[in-house]
Amino acid sequence: MAAAADRDTKRPVRMSVWLDGKAASSRGRRAGGDHPSGLDRNRITEATVRLLDAEGAEKFSMRRLAAELNVTAMSLYWYVDSKDDLLELASDAAAGEVRLPDPDADADWRDQLRELAQGYRALLVRHPWLSPLVGRFLNVGPNWSALAVCVQRLITKTGMAPERQAGGIAAVFQFVYGFGTIEGHFRKRCAEAGMGQDEYYTRAMGAIGGRADLAPVMEAGREIVEARGGATVDEMRDRDFTVALDLLIAGIEAQIPR
Repeated sequence: MAAAADRDTKRPVRMSVWLDGKAASSRGRRAGGDHPSGLDRNRITEATVRLLDAEGAEKFSMRRLAAELNVTAMSLYWYVDSKDDLLELASDAAAGEVRLPDPDADADWRDQLRELAQGYRALLVRHPWLSPLVGRFLNVGPNWSALAVCVQRLITKTGMAPERQAGGIAAVFQFVYGFGTIEGHFRKRCAEAGMGQDEYYTRAMGAIGGRADLAPVMEAGREIVEARGGATVDEMRDRDFTVALDLLIAGIEAQIPR
């Protein structure tokens, strides 16, 4: 999906900062003149990630970032063309936090796939602002590209037929994307309400339990919830994730020629 036209500079939509923006340039800043002392694209990107973590994408702006770096907003345009460029650079920087297993290592692909899935989930939870950007940009920066190559090589390692491998990737990592996105947003909602996850969950269940019109929902899920167990929201969520991932891996195993 193409991103909306950049409101900072009124520039037309482009494919990616990695294809035709300053990130694709070896210099990374406008030609001519002196660049602000101590400022570079890495420092700008790191500050962008910090601000997004602290305040979310809704409050992020070039002016806010400039104030954080103690420079003028115009100084930032030596290194990036727009706010969209910064968001795309921050997205790729965050992706670099995921530890990538070595597909060439003498390790079971199931364990490596679980490790990578857990790392991707943790990334989405740690940075709730990231999931909308994953669908907004092409994700062709160096860190997203390395992650994609690792995923593809791990799926190839399973021995599944080539025509089914794209579906295997989608099954696992679109599931993780959805799971991690919901988890991250729930944590953010709890923080905004000034509560921990367990307190928020207890209050919500109490409120739902007091509604006669919602009684069928509670009753339908009671046996499942009790059987799953888990004393905290984190425990319940981890159990669900583990079972779901095991089911997906079992599905991949079923597709491998014997």
